[in-house]
Amino acid sequence: MPVQRLNHAVLYVRDIDRSVAFYTEAMGFRVVHSMPGRGAFLQAAGSTNDHDLALFAIGSDAGDSEAGRSTVGLYHLAWEVDTLAELRRLAGVLREHGALVGASDHGTTKALYAHDPDGLEFEVCWLVPADRIEPEAEMKTAPLDLDAAIAEYGEQTRGGVGVSV
Repeated sequence: MPVQRLNHAVLYVRDIDRSVAFYTEAMGFRVVHSMPGRGAFLQAAGSTNDHDLALFAIGSDAGDSEAGRSTVGLYHLAWEVDTLAELRRLAGVLREHGALVGASDHGTTKALYAHDPDGLEFEVCWLVPADRIEPEAEMKTAPLDLDAAIAEYGEQTRGGVGVSV
């Protein structure tokens, strides 16, 4: 049987408390297991997985990730939301946390890009439902006009239907 989906991600961070605060306050994760000062396992709000994100502290002297600049490595993780209303809400929350660094329209996805407290990049995306994707649709990167996307698809339309759901 082939791989089905990503089960969880593990990140090394400088300060576990700071990172847990960010992922719980900004992204709505909840802590399901904690090892004070060392690590934490977090679950996304709508998840039934035992954990979706694990964080392990490696200390304040840790250098920045050079992945993509001078070393190979992971570029980013992408978290999926079910509605454009939720994408809009998260854009505001990420902006309030000073974490939002970009927003793109990729044709079949509408995406926000942000950095966590250690500068690790992540994406939050809404997937256009399969029945709304034009056969000739191509991957693209254009500025995201969230108001236009909401006008086109509706703010409560469930994304990813027929794609990831």
